[in-house]
Amino acid sequence: MEQLVVFQLAGETYGVDIAHVHEIIRLQPITEVPRTPDFVEGVINLRGRIIPVIDLHKRFGLPAAEAGNSTRIMVVEVRGITVGMIVDAVSEVVRLPEENIEPPPPIIQGVDVAYLRGVGKWGDKLIILLDLDKVLRESEHQQLKEQVAAGVAET
Repeated sequence: MEQLVVFQLAGETYGVDIAHVHEIIRLQPITEVPRTPDFVEGVINLRGRIIPVIDLHKRFGLPAAEAGNSTRIMVVEVRGITVGMIVDAVSEVVRLPEENIEPPPPIIQGVDVAYLRGVGKWGDKLIILLDLDKVLRESEHQQLKEQVAAGVAET
């Protein structure tokens, strides 16, 4: 049985393992950081911690979305660093039996299959399961790690 935090992005339903999610916060002002990949919106100060924030629309090459009342930042752990991910809305936490999870089909509309670990069937819904460890390439992960370290040193 897997426990997933379910969220919306560009009209699709996604899920990530709850063990990776630290917290979910409202969208707040983000400080831009020069020379970062285009999907990195910048950083936020979360109770004294500098956290890089990525826009999953840009990361996955999806159409940009206007931030609304339900837009959230999911604060997650990605290979040892804490990262904020901007999502359209966070809807619920679900428990999904392992037998309801299948490998990702070769083509899923809008998102590169490399970022996925499977598709879960939950009632009449399909939940696209993200593999957070693959959302950042190794070079991008290293770059964010260095920027976080530099940001902490400056404060």
